[in-house]
Amino acid sequence: MRAFSFIAAVGLLLSLCSLPASAATRIDLNDGWQFRTDPADEGVAAGWPRSQPRDTRSVSVPHTWNVGADADFEGTGWYFRRLDLPASLGDDAHVELNFGAAFYRSRVWLNGVEIGQHEGGHTAHAFDISRQLRRNGPNLLAVAIDNRPSAHSIPGHAMRLAGSGSVWYDWWHYGGLVRDVWLSVGDGAVIRRQTLRATLTGPLAGRRVGIEPAQVSARVALENASTRSRRFKLVVTAYAPDGSPAASAHEALALPAQGKATAELRLALAEPRLWNIGDGQLYRVVSELQDGDGRVLDLRSDTLGLRRIELRDRKLWVNDSPVRLTGLTRHEDSPWEGLAETRGTVLHDWNDLRALHTTLTRPVHYPQHPAVLDYADRHGILLVPEIPMWQFSEAQMKDPRVLTLAQQMLAEMIASDGNHASIFAWSVCNESDARLPGGLAYVRRMKALVRELDPQRFFTFADSDVSIAPWPDSAALHEADFIMANAYFGSWSGGAEQVEPWLDFMQKTYPDKALVISEYGYVGPFAPDAAEADRQRIANLRQQLDAFARRDFVAGAIFWIYQDYKSHRNLAVGETAGHVDHGVVDENRQRKPSYMAYQQRNAPLGAQLAWTWAGDGLAGFEARLQANAPTQLPSYPLLGYRAEWRMLDRDGRLLGQGTQELPDLSSPFTLQGRWPVQKDLVAARLRLRVFAPDGAQALETQLDQAALRLGAAPYPADAPAQPPAASAPH
Repeated sequence: MRAFSFIAAVGLLLSLCSLPASAATRIDLNDGWQFRTDPADEGVAAGWPRSQPRDTRSVSVPHTWNVGADADFEGTGWYFRRLDLPASLGDDAHVELNFGAAFYRSRVWLNGVEIGQHEGGHTAHAFDISRQLRRNGPNLLAVAIDNRPSAHSIPGHAMRLAGSGSVWYDWWHYGGLVRDVWLSVGDGAVIRRQTLRATLTGPLAGRRVGIEPAQVSARVALENASTRSRRFKLVVTAYAPDGSPAASAHEALALPAQGKATAELRLALAEPRLWNIGDGQLYRVVSELQDGDGRVLDLRSDTLGLRRIELRDRKLWVNDSPVRLTGLTRHEDSPWEGLAETRGTVLHDWNDLRALHTTLTRPVHYPQHPAVLDYADRHGILLVPEIPMWQFSEAQMKDPRVLTLAQQMLAEMIASDGNHASIFAWSVCNESDARLPGGLAYVRRMKALVRELDPQRFFTFADSDVSIAPWPDSAALHEADFIMANAYFGSWSGGAEQVEPWLDFMQKTYPDKALVISEYGYVGPFAPDAAEADRQRIANLRQQLDAFARRDFVAGAIFWIYQDYKSHRNLAVGETAGHVDHGVVDENRQRKPSYMAYQQRNAPLGAQLAWTWAGDGLAGFEARLQANAPTQLPSYPLLGYRAEWRMLDRDGRLLGQGTQELPDLSSPFTLQGRWPVQKDLVAARLRLRVFAPDGAQALETQLDQAALRLGAAPYPADAPAQPPAASAPH
């Protein structure tokens, strides 16, 4: 009964304030802010909610004060903004103030009246400000944000590490309005959210289009926030990936004043385009709330990916095909933006992650920027989002304040992000005391909440105790749908050679569980300098991926981490702040040698190239292409890929080029290129590239002039499709 009551309370909370409304009119509030720090915490007593103080500076949102002059400030920062609303705004207009995220605790005032609070630095929330707005005068918006951690904040003090003398969590506390701010304005008819669920029937393996229609349910939460009862028409339309209408349904309904309702409409999508790894085919589902004349009062638009994801036989299956996936984590962190990322930074980094063949990632310890989720949807990348409980002790996990906050954060994350095709599981903590009774109770409570809120997705958490000798069995890991283990063999977990006996232990102890290596890698302070650290990083990633690949119950491996990031922990001895040397690029995105090593090792296919001859002249080439076998890591179906090639002489003159769509590469395929016979050709270079359906480059290789002197020898051993390291795991 307690669990049920909490879930009901969470639903009420979300319906009131925690998610942004998708109103008919959106007014951007990212510009025009004034900011100042409050070191003495005097702002409330000094009347700042009613009157902007002196010594503020102009900023734009997204913003964090921990980049620039106040880089090390811990405490309360204040944001002020004048709101001058259009004179045409009626007294009955419904206005909500939306925050994409504010790190960490926020209090919000309008014209000196506190309109709400929120705790949690990565999830969206909104407040109804209709009554507090002055229609005929200026409005002052004031927001106070505190970025200080405590033993019961999430993220908070990492009390498992109290013996180390530092309880800082392992990333930076970027205070501020770290995502967009906007107003949503309507007449009180509001679509709060739509929850999309899809069911696929019939065989899917090896297909990009399903045989049977997909059945889609759109569960739409509605509210009539006006003072009168009203009649509406709800219209739900699905649009295919090419933009054409695919299906539609509608329902008439009536709501009393201040009333709420939920309508569930069903659609059938014929010849469904399948969402696959590397091929993010997306439908768009639009719900419109209309009045009796067909005027749209509010709408909500979400993308939908049609895919079947299963766990069976200790393997991860996507559309009836077993997959073994790899990728890297990434902190929302850079020297120029910190946590207050723009879409440009997100796009740059995720294009780089995709160039590194990322098909699976956690992606880090906290709910992600909407642009990250959209990118993963479009590019066919699987995600396991997580709430930021890092290194929490049993006492913290038993603390009712922590549990309530964790449940709130999980509920907000699921409600906000649950329609994203890229998300296949939810994680509820990382490297915490889950093995102890209090931790086990926490895991079970959070599992029940996932089952209640999103029963179609899997439940898990990231554990590190299981990889540290003596390797303990954990009742909590048996609760997970699949195991996520942080395994740093070669550093924190023990010697690199211990990975093999540890995998034996995992196979025997959890015989019904697939395993995802949620973190592995090599941190700089284990080596004498950065250059040696990267050499060790390369050797470690290759050796560890070799071991993971040999165990078919290892469904995925996620490397920690893409970039070096700002932290108080895991730094060189004696340092208390700086950038952790752990990435394949540094904090400025400059590539280390490990970048290329990782990229080569994680290519999803191989190729062998050879010249073809006509008499004594060069006439073309052949390339034998094949996807990685299931015994390799990564391994997944390559459907809808294409090849491009260009042949140049030593002066750069184009001798031939071509593009070809490729068949299913689960079996070998020979690609042939031809050009007019070239006699007396001294030197030439063939460049072959293979692209995934999302445009990402899956393979690049070349055949150089040295091979010309080998004559017609087929598939010369010294001209492989990729460097030798690419044929073995990182």
